[in-house]
Amino acid sequence: MSLMPVLLQSAAQVQALPEEAAAGATELANTGAAAAATAPLPNDLSILELILHASIPVQLVMLLLLFASVSSWVIIFRKKRLLDRAEKEADRFEERFWSGAEISKLYASATERNREIEGLEAIFEAGYREYSRQRQRRGVDARTHLEGAQRGMRVAGARELDGLESNLEYLANVGSIAPYVGLLGTVWGIMISFHGLASVKEATIATVAPGISEALIATAMGLFAAIPAVWAYNRFATKVERVATRFEAFSDEFSSILERQSGTD
Repeated sequence: MSLMPVLLQSAAQVQALPEEAAAGATELANTGAAAAATAPLPNDLSILELILHASIPVQLVMLLLLFASVSSWVIIFRKKRLLDRAEKEADRFEERFWSGAEISKLYASATERNREIEGLEAIFEAGYREYSRQRQRRGVDARTHLEGAQRGMRVAGARELDGLESNLEYLANVGSIAPYVGLLGTVWGIMISFHGLASVKEATIATVAPGISEALIATAMGLFAAIPAVWAYNRFATKVERVATRFEAFSDEFSSILERQSGTD
């Protein structure tokens, strides 16, 4: 019997083995993918569940950030309403002041009983009241009259600006501190998560994911509290500065009017 046919048959069988192995591996991969697709997925972790199952320090950080966020929004709405009212009152009084009305009548209207005045009208009332008081004194020159009126307007303007700037510092503090407070909660939660791996023989993503997820919520809450506070602070600070410029301009113009009036007396 010749050896050549036997050798050719053996070589054909050896070459067929890799093809069969590849086919088997492909079938095994398809079976595994199908099993993974039909396997039940783990329960989705909601944000509320992560917060409720977080550690006590992380929950305290989240509670602090929630309080900062709610209080910031309360201040934002109140401050917006206050600044809008201040601008409207300034527009209304400037329209009356430059319409040609007599100063004495404007002063009588500002000093009516049971009537609260603010903004430009309060500055006008303080300046003219001090001017009238100085004029009633004997032996006082016109320069002293004007200086008294300017001093009264500066005091009233500073008082009005203090009211407009109130709580802006709180928004600035929330905007600058809240991200770091959230980061503190995140670091603490990650520390606890990795500390819990000490008692686990095999560490997987499923083991670490819940702890890291609840820790990252603290950072998200910090940003949620900080971003509106920073935006509101920048916007309100600009509006307060604009109102302060209007106060100063009105004080200078009213001082010029009083100076001309003192010169004609």
